[in-house]
Amino acid sequence: MKLGKMLYAGTFDPITSGHLDIIRRAAALADELIVGVLTNSSKRCYFTLDERLEMIGIATEGIGGVVIDSFGGLLADYVKANSVGAVVRGLRATMDFEYELQMAQMNARLTGGGAETLFLMTNPRYSFVSSSLIKEVFVLGGDIDGLVPAAVYDYMCSHRKEIK
Repeated sequence: MKLGKMLYAGTFDPITSGHLDIIRRAAALADELIVGVLTNSSKRCYFTLDERLEMIGIATEGIGGVVIDSFGGLLADYVKANSVGAVVRGLRATMDFEYELQMAQMNARLTGGGAETLFLMTNPRYSFVSSSLIKEVFVLGGDIDGLVPAAVYDYMCSHRKEIK
């Protein structure tokens, strides 16, 4: 049974193996899974929007039903404008749940209950992985092998930047 059009949104700076695990699992549930890359001027990203979109494209190649898009503003506005039936969120730990629950309840209010939020538990092997941690380890020369998809790691190495 497929659940219609779903949205998995984030900054994906960069996309991690944990993100990709959630994408694969959510895509299996959806008729269409939109991986929505947030553009948020208050968040300073290491990779540009175009680089993040390219990395997601590389990582999700071959996963059926995945569409990649970007948007700014309220997630609820994107959900309504694109007839999204469910928003997917990955949970790593209990502290994620409290924040994500608040966001889900606010989005339910803003969409008038027009979209459900589905929480998928992160695979335990990725429970400690975050894009912020990956970036920090990467720019300091640490080993992130297996924590991002191999093709994304190659892309990151070829687009390495100085820390500002």
